[in-house]
Amino acid sequence: MTEVQVLAGLGKKYSRLTKSSKILKVIIKAIQDKKGESVVSLDMRKIPEAVADFFIICEAGSSVQVKAIADFVQEEVKKECSELPYKHEGYQALQWVLVDYVNVVVHIFQRETRKFYRLEEMWHDGVMLEHEDEAPKPKATRATKRK
Repeated sequence: MTEVQVLAGLGKKYSRLTKSSKILKVIIKAIQDKKGESVVSLDMRKIPEAVADFFIICEAGSSVQVKAIADFVQEEVKKECSELPYKHEGYQALQWVLVDYVNVVVHIFQRETRKFYRLEEMWHDGVMLEHEDEAPKPKATRATKRK
């Protein structure tokens, strides 16, 4: 069964995503809420060989955090977009978890694993956008002496 047949059987209308699509925003916010780091999206719509319209890539400091991010992404996308992943992989080793929403593929890496595979370099033809944490970080201020 081809991917097109699978998608047709789901009974939903699928269209190309845009940078402002709700699912992208929900995924990025979910990653940020679980303190995922170095979050980037790769827009691969102009790459004929690409398997998805967008990759969202992030890293985590431990296997526990990788799992927490992957689980939370799936929960939030289900709640906010009524979408379930087509497939997910990597839950056994928790070095690299992939959550596939067909048009968007989420890659959650442990730091060293991300450095090793270098997906951003492999798909360098895609347009990369870095996503900073939404919450502004508190600025260090000098305490003033009271007289």
